[in-house]
Amino acid sequence: MSFPPVERQLIVFDFDWSLADQDSDRWVFEVLAPKLRKKMKELKKEIQWTDLVAQSLKELHALGGTREEIEDALRIMPFHPAMVRGTSALKSRGKTTFFCLSNANIIFITTILKSKGLENLFDEIVTNPAEWDPNGLLKLRRRIDPSGPQHECKVGCSPNMCKGDELEAFLKRHQPDFDRIIYVGDGSNDFCPVLRLRKQDVVFCRRYRGLYNLIKPYEEEGRLHCQVQYWTGAWEVETLLDQL
Repeated sequence: MSFPPVERQLIVFDFDWSLADQDSDRWVFEVLAPKLRKKMKELKKEIQWTDLVAQSLKELHALGGTREEIEDALRIMPFHPAMVRGTSALKSRGKTTFFCLSNANIIFITTILKSKGLENLFDEIVTNPAEWDPNGLLKLRRRIDPSGPQHECKVGCSPNMCKGDELEAFLKRHQPDFDRIIYVGDGSNDFCPVLRLRKQDVVFCRRYRGLYNLIKPYEEEGRLHCQVQYWTGAWEVETLLDQL
């Protein structure tokens, strides 16, 4: 596929399994506390995911887990060099705004980006808030406070965030309209924003994960407005990014 040249382009990246080659929430516990990781797997249907990660971080801290250990685990999380090359080259060419839209959290994302020399890649990051307290506990909370007004998404977004709403809010903050939007995603929670894309927009969908399973029937039935490019490895994304 060749992409026509445009003057003003937005690229939206999901983080886990899209920009990065792992799930940061799960990775930290797999590296530092496998028993807690097992417990998370058992509880994930009972407790909202962001709340469960926050609870598990408290338990990790109680077991003696330190800020340094968490940061070290994040720095070694799989992140393909092709993704670093491709995004850096696209950024250097100008004309493209970079937006990260993720259900991870701001500390995990920024720590990993800095370790890859990508701390200045994104113009904006929308994710769950988190901060270190003086004792080294990473305090995580939902982007949408469970005690306040909730989003009304019917597509299937997580309670902590409707990615479709967040994409639309970003676009309103960054008028005029972009000539083209590229959305790089993999998970079922990326489906809502993808449904809001236009015919000139393109989703780079990772094969064989949640988004792929949802998009495929829509594409085959002609119900998807945007164009689709499928990928499996980051080296394929680099090839696509080089054409933008």
